[in-house]
Amino acid sequence: MDSPRLIAISGTPGCGKTTLCDLLEKEGFAVESVADLAKRFDCLGVEDPEDGAAPVDVHKLADLWHDDSEGVVFVDGHLSHLLEVEAIVVLRCQPDALQARLEQRGYNETKVRANVEWEMIAGTWSELLEFELELPVLEVDATDTAASTLSAEILEWVHLGCPSDGVEALATEAIDWLG
Repeated sequence: MDSPRLIAISGTPGCGKTTLCDLLEKEGFAVESVADLAKRFDCLGVEDPEDGAAPVDVHKLADLWHDDSEGVVFVDGHLSHLLEVEAIVVLRCQPDALQARLEQRGYNETKVRANVEWEMIAGTWSELLEFELELPVLEVDATDTAASTLSAEILEWVHLGCPSDGVEALATEAIDWLG
């Protein structure tokens, strides 16, 4: 198999996905955001007035979006691992730091709590296991790591062909904020 070129940058909101992807884009890589793709392919639902979020019909988006460009494409979004990608980077963030980031964004208390709980229970990993995704995965702790350092680590992983022991094996070694 060729090296993966469609790579999801996933994780709980506030973990640093967009900051990382902005840097990757400045370094010359193509970046697509799930939010922009959802708008482009008419896969957004009605915005929730309480939290300001519009649900993405990720199943419809997965059916409609196919990238035929050349080179590595990073897909930014907490649902990106549910699209037709070839590898997944899961960004993680220590829950207290995540809470502070989300509060700085102005998220309401309910939305902050829901996202912090999602991170605490490793929600992205739960979805990877639930949907039995068999893709290369790299988990990185973005709590105190500069985006430039994360970028270098991820690009090295991509350069090496995205080596991975598989979702199930890696999930047992995933960061455990509760342990």
